[in-house]
Amino acid sequence: MRTTFGSATVRLYRLVDHAGGGGMAETLLYGPLDEALALAAGFPEEIQSELFLATDNDVVAYLDLMAE
Repeated sequence: MRTTFGSATVRLYRLVDHAGGGGMAETLLYGPLDEALALAAGFPEEIQSELFLATDNDVVAYLDLMAE
C-alpha cells in the first residue's frame, strides 16, 4: 500500500466466494484506516484472509499489509 496515514479514509471489505459460483465484495467499514485495522484485527484469521483495504489509489490484502 502506498504511504498513507491513520486517519486516511479507506474501505475495508471482505471478498466472499459463494460456492465457487463467483464472489462478491461485502463492505465492512468505510472510514479511517486506524478504525479499519482495529476492526479487521478482531476477526479470526480465516476471515482476515478474505479482507482487503482500498484507498482512492490502491488495494491491499489485510494479511499482506500486516506482514510488512
